Amino acid sequence: MNSKQTLMVSVLAGIGASLCCVAPLVLLSLGIGGAWVANLTVFEPLRPVFTGLALLFIALSFRKLYLTTRTCEPGKPCADDEVIRKQRFIFWGVTLPLLGLLAFPWFAPLFY
Repeated sequence: MNSKQTLMVSVLAGIGASLCCVAPLVLLSLGIGGAWVANLTVFEPLRPVFTGLALLFIALSFRKLYLTTRTCEPGKPCADDEVIRKQRFIFWGVTLPLLGLLAFPWFAPLFY
């Protein structure tokens, strides 16, 4: 997997991990309510699995961007420092909100 794919999978896993808490809050803030919103807690047992997957793929992306040595031919995008800098910027731009989503279930009771 390349760094773009691992980052995308970690975002999807993070969204899945916070689905049980973020989705009802977003729906309620939009004025959408009802008894069926309580059924969204069915995802709660899967939260540890999604959290683990998100953290795993964040770690894989970090390793690929910062810890592995690049072996690229000159002229390829992976050899360009500007491309690497942009990839790292996108990584942190996605990772910080993702970590916020992962921590949201602990802060959700403050909003309900």
